[in-house]
Amino acid sequence: MLNAAAAERNKEPILSVLRDCVNTVRPLQALEISSGTGQHVVHFAQTLRNITWQPSEYDRQSLASFTSCYVIPSSKIYHHPSLRKAEAQFQEAYRAHYQLHNVKPAIHLDASQPHQYWGGIQPESLDLVLNINMIHISPLSCTEGLFRGAGVLLKPQGLLLTYGPYAVNGQITPQSNVDFDYSLRQRNPEWGLKDISFLNSVAQKNGLFLEKIVDMPANNKCLLFRKESLV
Repeated sequence: MLNAAAAERNKEPILSVLRDCVNTVRPLQALEISSGTGQHVVHFAQTLRNITWQPSEYDRQSLASFTSCYVIPSSKIYHHPSLRKAEAQFQEAYRAHYQLHNVKPAIHLDASQPHQYWGGIQPESLDLVLNINMIHISPLSCTEGLFRGAGVLLKPQGLLLTYGPYAVNGQITPQSNVDFDYSLRQRNPEWGLKDISFLNSVAQKNGLFLEKIVDMPANNKCLLFRKESLV
């Protein structure tokens, strides 16, 4: 099974945030967008047994094509087209190895596409949408699609949790994040750290509001966006 070092480091801090912000008793439905190796969803599912988890991933078919949403975990940049395709197999390997009945088989999901193409998930059927280390290393269309889809698929008061490095009020700190942002933009001008205020504006357009910002290890943050209730 493929093992990402960054996922091993951050899975427990992210789980701690999840414990604090979601109901740990009532049955819930969750979608993880850009599941990568599947390490996160398996770790979360072992503790949060009341949540049924739907992992998802985009299967990149060509290194030359960036017309669709291609998401690369920040811990690794792939240089061979077969590796990304193999990630769905690794997700299934984790799921089978741990025999988790609350983790569904991974589905193909292109976050830049309308929610109607997100594996048949119905509007207002999800309690949680989780997105780890995607926003800064994918085209803007994926970020916009993430918020647009979450705004439709989440139940009222449902939660969108994103994790990664971000700019704050136009500033990127510390220097390691500045250097990281520069390296991403050198690889692809569509990549790079997004400002939290910009993400909040995108969220608000889709019926979500930024409820909480949680500082995380290694200069990352968790952003918690809540779907507004119907009046």
